[in-house]
Amino acid sequence: MTETVPDRTRTPTLRIASVPEDHVYVRHLGAVDGSDSTRRLPDPPPDDPDAFPGQWWPPRMLSPDWVREHRAEFDVMHVQFGFDAQSAQTLASLVAELRRWDKRLVYTAHDLRNPHHIDRRAHDEHLDVLIPQADEVVTLTSGAAAEIERRWGRRPVVLPHPHVIEFERFGRRPAGGDGWTVGVHAKSVRASMVPLPVIAAIADVVRELPGARLQVNVHHDVADAEGLRHDPALMRWLREAASDGVLDLFVHDCFSDEELWQYLESLDLSVLPYRFGTHSGWLEACFDLGTTVLAPTCGFIAQQRPCLTYRHDERGLDVSSLQAAVRTAYEQRPLWQASLADRRQERAELAAAHRTIYEAVLR
Repeated sequence: MTETVPDRTRTPTLRIASVPEDHVYVRHLGAVDGSDSTRRLPDPPPDDPDAFPGQWWPPRMLSPDWVREHRAEFDVMHVQFGFDAQSAQTLASLVAELRRWDKRLVYTAHDLRNPHHIDRRAHDEHLDVLIPQADEVVTLTSGAAAEIERRWGRRPVVLPHPHVIEFERFGRRPAGGDGWTVGVHAKSVRASMVPLPVIAAIADVVRELPGARLQVNVHHDVADAEGLRHDPALMRWLREAASDGVLDLFVHDCFSDEELWQYLESLDLSVLPYRFGTHSGWLEACFDLGTTVLAPTCGFIAQQRPCLTYRHDERGLDVSSLQAAVRTAYEQRPLWQASLADRRQERAELAAAHRTIYEAVLR
């Protein structure tokens, strides 16, 4: 009878309570072939009778009760997004519950300033719990790491943002036409956005550039009179400018992923109209697709990937730097695009780095 010898070289699977799991950033942290032996728990449905299928927010995993009931199902909790709806006191109770059961906590600091909050105090209170109490802190850029070290005395691990576009979607960008299009997508005009001064400044310079067009997109909730975020002054200006031929205006609901990729591929330059923020997944998608980005100097967006910049923060907008950058994009036509091979290699390295972090905190 042949004796079966256990395979002691096989890497044990680590179970991660990921908050969330179904987010493009998180989905692209794992090895494509599963070789990192890291399994992220699926998002439990939220306690909301009106939640749609697949909705993960507000995340139930951030409840102390969930930790207590499911403590045998995970080794490490890794918080990424979704704690906006929690109070700082609830987050502190969550950390206490994790400690009670000897569970480790990893936090990735994407936002040092919440782009949805005019008042930064609530987010700062959240960070005052998560950053000091986490067993390890991760962030995306050296600038964010330096701010975290200055404010909390923690030196995070710096790891890049993974690809946003799926690998099979790479390389499909259509050949450019004769014209040149700069786009501003105001979306639902979240708190960090000040689109009108940015759009007006771009409109002034685009008039001087032969063959150039300005395209502005905005969601129905901003454009429609009954919309929850209706902005009559913005829409009045945009509709008048569109009527005068100054810009092309498109009003629509949220794009699907494929619609968004096609939109970005139709642009030669995408301008981010932010006055505060930290990092940008939009920039990462543009880098995957080969669309040049003009980013504000607020936060650390320009440290993520190659892009043009203009001066814009809570102190105001520098119109001259914005217009100069648009002219540079028009005249020089810079092209920064991720290669599929580089993004594959980066994803493998990110998977290995996260596996190393989880093993280290468990030790």
